[in-house]
Amino acid sequence: MLSRVAERLYWMGRYLERVESTARLVSAYTNQILDLPKGVDPGWQQLVGINGSNAIFEGHYQNYDERNTVKFLLADEFNPGSIISGLNAARENVRTTRDVLPTEAWDHTNELYLYCREHAANGVLRKHRFTFLKQVVIRCQQITGLLTGTMSHDQPCNFVRLGRNLERGDMTTRIVDSAVTLLMPRIEAPAPYDSLLWVNVLKSLSAFQMYRQHVRSRVVGTDVLRYLLQDLHFPRALGFTLARVESFFHRLPRAEGPLNLLADLQQQVHDVRLDMLDLDSMHALIDQIQAELNVLHDQISTTWFNLETAHQA
Repeated sequence: MLSRVAERLYWMGRYLERVESTARLVSAYTNQILDLPKGVDPGWQQLVGINGSNAIFEGHYQNYDERNTVKFLLADEFNPGSIISGLNAARENVRTTRDVLPTEAWDHTNELYLYCREHAANGVLRKHRFTFLKQVVIRCQQITGLLTGTMSHDQPCNFVRLGRNLERGDMTTRIVDSAVTLLMPRIEAPAPYDSLLWVNVLKSLSAFQMYRQHVRSRVVGTDVLRYLLQDLHFPRALGFTLARVESFFHRLPRAEGPLNLLADLQQQVHDVRLDMLDLDSMHALIDQIQAELNVLHDQISTTWFNLETAHQA
């Protein structure tokens, strides 16, 4: 398979997952601010910062209020991390790889793109936001299910799933960080609404029911962090997504470099004592994990998508 086709499939998987996860992130954050006591800063600037997009935001907006932030993350085409930009990129990657994808993949991706073009402005309004975001999540899941159920599980599919799982792990850490960021300004003992924040995080990842099957006590931040970062069975847990990435690496040629980097990251995630970390340390850990995921992405690009490297191999 040509490296440029592999790269487009990989990015298709990443962009579709990014769109779904961004919808989950905005939904989770909106739910979280609804549970905050009056007078507590909802920290919209921090939500933009979680995606590392402050410079782009500040080039177009003066205030980090709810409307500007949500519009930036949902509907602004100048933001490469917005839902509409992600769908535009995913749509283009599907269009240019249609010969190796199920026919319906283009139909569903294009329909989702057109839906978001028409309804993203409604999603900016809080009264319509959850309906819009729920539709985005459901339609992304339909595309994922379509690809899983109708695409041969060979090399093209491996690159789609590789991109999807790497992006999913990264975005799970960002959603977790959204809660950590909200709690960081507080220095007093945990308040009653802390548990509500973590419940919202679990629900935003469709993880609440599975979490309760594994952890039968009340929802506590440390247990949620352990589940979402270290669990090896829940599909959106970081530990699970890294294990899936490893399995796809083993099916691809020249995977020694990526496997070595991945093994180091897996060991770090496995060994960390989350109960020993305060919120500042947890935020720093998540930043480090995201940086290492970026390094892993660079290694993937060098190994399989760089034409010169591929030719030399």
